[in-house]
Amino acid sequence: MAYTRRIIDDELDELFPELAAIAIDGAKGVGKTATASARANTVLALDSPALRATIDADPAGALARKRPILFDEWQRVPQVWDVVRRAIDSDREGGQFLFAGSASPQPGATAHSGAGRIIRLRMRPMTVQERGLSRPTVALSDLLEGTAGDLSGATDLNLKSYVDAIVDSGFPGLQDLPNRAFRAQLDSYIRNIVDRDIPESGVMVRRPDVLIDWLRAYAAATSSTASYTEILDAATAGMTDKPHRETTATYRDVLAQIWVLDPVPAWTASGSPLKRLHSSQKHHLVDPALAVRLLGMTPESLLDGNGKPLGPQEGTLLGSLFESLVTLCVRVPAQAAEAEVRHLRTRNGDHEVDLILVRPDGRVLALEVKLSGTITNSDVRHLHWLRKQIGDRLIDAVVINTGPGAYRRPDGIGVVPLGLLGP
Repeated sequence: MAYTRRIIDDELDELFPELAAIAIDGAKGVGKTATASARANTVLALDSPALRATIDADPAGALARKRPILFDEWQRVPQVWDVVRRAIDSDREGGQFLFAGSASPQPGATAHSGAGRIIRLRMRPMTVQERGLSRPTVALSDLLEGTAGDLSGATDLNLKSYVDAIVDSGFPGLQDLPNRAFRAQLDSYIRNIVDRDIPESGVMVRRPDVLIDWLRAYAAATSSTASYTEILDAATAGMTDKPHRETTATYRDVLAQIWVLDPVPAWTASGSPLKRLHSSQKHHLVDPALAVRLLGMTPESLLDGNGKPLGPQEGTLLGSLFESLVTLCVRVPAQAAEAEVRHLRTRNGDHEVDLILVRPDGRVLALEVKLSGTITNSDVRHLHWLRKQIGDRLIDAVVINTGPGAYRRPDGIGVVPLGLLGP
């Protein structure tokens, strides 16, 4: 199959010729190997036991191969990280080494973080734009620069289109699979997390059913700031022999380590007049399709309004999953634009903004997410509140919705359908 170019390729085009080594992090199945292999002359697949034994016996010997060298699933032989780091100390020419990993190595597995020598880029599942579902007319980079001006464009995507995008997944290997094969692949992905990925990270799963129930409760908490106590209580409702909280905390940490959990941190708003902000993360799985499968939902049941979200947020489960899809589609180009993605919620919950994109200079772009084709004054009240709080520090404020067209409201708030938002 022909390689489908990804947004991260723009970052690699800019960075790899100048930097000796880049590590691409991300969950299994997001496309790291395909993207990195397209730039490598030598691919060392360290999930192969035979090759792994060879490299493990002589990590430095791997560097004799033709460069650029890709160490795929490098965390299985973490010594290669230190070998490459030392090689870069004597030769900093760009474009020499790539790492692709679906788990962070155990603490102490590498002698050095690689700071100053190996940079790390996060890769996520395919966005709506990367899947070719739409033709964007509004660039996130322009919004971040404050140069977007008037907004325009039209899209044929509607609510059902976005539901299908949520359910169909952004994992490249699942695109265009027949329904039965698609469901089997997603089920296998979830089972492998429990049966293989977590044990390979050094944690024994004594009660797989409890872990699956915890993942299911976490999926129900998508796009919320529900406490981990609430998630655990929902996962073990009716159980008399409940697992220790320390056990589920360990599972949670490992799931983050293998990039299956992808929460959005809270914005601390340093240097602003904002006070008493919530510090909890917003919960997201790496792909909203995993949440759909864990919760046993279908496109029809989501459109019917079935499913109750867990946590303090209002609205439907579909609304939470749409926000998760938007979050994925924003995070990928935001990384390319060197912006951090956060969320804002006051401690008493009277104000919240779904996504806060923070530039290196501290200025922010605020995004609200609405599962609606039309936007009312009530939908933008939190954006107006934020503008009053931080003034010129707010570059722009936009509502991402499911409508047919992009435009600028008379109050200056932008409205952009997700299908029209590009990098």
